[in-house]
Amino acid sequence: MSISPTLLASARAAYRDLLRASALTFAGDDSVKTAFRVKMRTEVIPRSTALETSAFEERVKLAREIATVLRTNVVQGRKVESSSVDGEARWNLRITEHTELGSNDSIKSPPPMESSRSARKRRQASPGENDDASVNIANDNIPRYYSQLKKAHQHRNVPELKEEDLEESFVRGSGPGGQSINKTENNVQLLHKPTGIRVACQETRSLAQNRKLARRRLLEKLDHLQNPGLSKADLLQAKQNERERRRRKRAKKKVAKD
Repeated sequence: MSISPTLLASARAAYRDLLRASALTFAGDDSVKTAFRVKMRTEVIPRSTALETSAFEERVKLAREIATVLRTNVVQGRKVESSSVDGEARWNLRITEHTELGSNDSIKSPPPMESSRSARKRRQASPGENDDASVNIANDNIPRYYSQLKKAHQHRNVPELKEEDLEESFVRGSGPGGQSINKTENNVQLLHKPTGIRVACQETRSLAQNRKLARRRLLEKLDHLQNPGLSKADLLQAKQNERERRRRKRAKKKVAKD
């Protein structure tokens, strides 16, 4: 499909706009400027007239948008080697006349942010604000260490799986396993109606075994939902992390002795 001369002229203008924007934004940084221009030529600027007209127009529009973002939202930062305070390097930002600066009050004078420590103190001082804390446990209350997590895991509220809350269906299996899988309805589909959680199980050729496994999977998902950070899966992951921590500690001691 042929591209109209007007659209070709628009593509050339968009390419020139990209060149000017890169020269302005990456002034003095030839390596970054060259890499940017090569990427634009190979991935953004339409080089073939065999494209559909709509695709060609989208490429031209994208090139103009990139040029605008480059001018208004990208600034150069240069490290000031001679000046540092308390060992921290300082940087100079090169702001141009096209750079978009914050003009609303939330940017000029942002509201103070509450620290995590003060937030914990506020929640402890007024525990009645969140009565559903037993369901949605805050991450701050999750124990950090495995021994503490193990104790909290033992005292968690274990979810109960009621058959009247389940919607069970059986579909034909798929994948390897022969006729016992592909020609029998041994794929168990479970839907927990109160939460909308859905699981499927086709681990074995036995329908009864798949029903047990499906309920076990659903119970694990409910446990993770009701006890975030304290579920059985979280405990196993914490146990593995504790093993890795001890292994690294032994390795450090061994290196220190050597």
